[in-house]
Amino acid sequence: MWIEIICGLVIYKLVRRFFYDDEFSDVETSDSTALFSVAHRLEKLYGGKAYVGLRIPDADTASRQDIDVVLVTKGEIVVIAVKNLSGIVTVTSDGSWVCEGGKHHTTESFPDPLAEVKKQASVLESYLEQRGVTLLEGNLSCKVVIPNPSFRTIHAFPSEVISYEDWQQLKPASRSKLSGWVKGAFSTGKEMQESSHQKLNFILGTAPTWDRVELKSSKIVLGEFLEFKGKQEDTLALRNIKRSKVDRVSIQKTSMFGLAPSRLQVLYSYRDYRSEGSSGAESKEVTVRSSTEVLFQPRDSSKMKKFKLSSLVSISLSA
Repeated sequence: MWIEIICGLVIYKLVRRFFYDDEFSDVETSDSTALFSVAHRLEKLYGGKAYVGLRIPDADTASRQDIDVVLVTKGEIVVIAVKNLSGIVTVTSDGSWVCEGGKHHTTESFPDPLAEVKKQASVLESYLEQRGVTLLEGNLSCKVVIPNPSFRTIHAFPSEVISYEDWQQLKPASRSKLSGWVKGAFSTGKEMQESSHQKLNFILGTAPTWDRVELKSSKIVLGEFLEFKGKQEDTLALRNIKRSKVDRVSIQKTSMFGLAPSRLQVLYSYRDYRSEGSSGAESKEVTVRSSTEVLFQPRDSSKMKKFKLSSLVSISLSA
């Protein structure tokens, strides 16, 4: 009898997962996931380090400038805007892009992406100078990457805009000898000194970023972590998870056979301000109900989202 019950629950869970709407179907995860996909591919191509979802302080406006990706190699820093657009794109007289169609059959307008990314690069350069790194002429450039195969346009873009077709043509190249197209697309500067390169990576590795949640569906959402919601006993157990103290939270289920767990193991690591990233020197573990939720404000959205903790892999918090 117990075997039949267990088999029934397993079948129910599989049917629900594959044939019914999941709780994240209304969350715009594709853009955030595209940023990490582009960053990962660039790292494989050039052997550098890509930083995703930066929020660089802008002294002129007393605000933060969002930057999709910054690629750092020995020869150059590239500020990259990722336009994961699906549909027919036209360019207006002021340089704005208007995208029609796509998945939701809507019309959206976007400020000139190339002008936007140039502004981001200027803010980044000023930020680096304030922290003691002055870039050589030619070491900083801008690109707009279009990674979506459903992007359509009749317009000819400047060389700084990497179309989907050109993006697909990029191939891994030797660290010391880049292919002609790749060199023209992403490598134009002189090599930086090792000390400057290390300092630059440290600065960007400790710069403000968006928080991120990673879903079990391998999707990523950038935004701002707000708080945990649930039973008082559980929220009290999680009270020490604050961005001033913690940089990463991992969620592990305690059930077998893929069944929904009643309890979850939550592991969190304390932030180490002395070095880039998590040191792993000290971590804690608590157990909470699987019904516990995370209140999260997605990037570029006015609507807050609630994620079930049981459906997350991890939460990364910016300082």
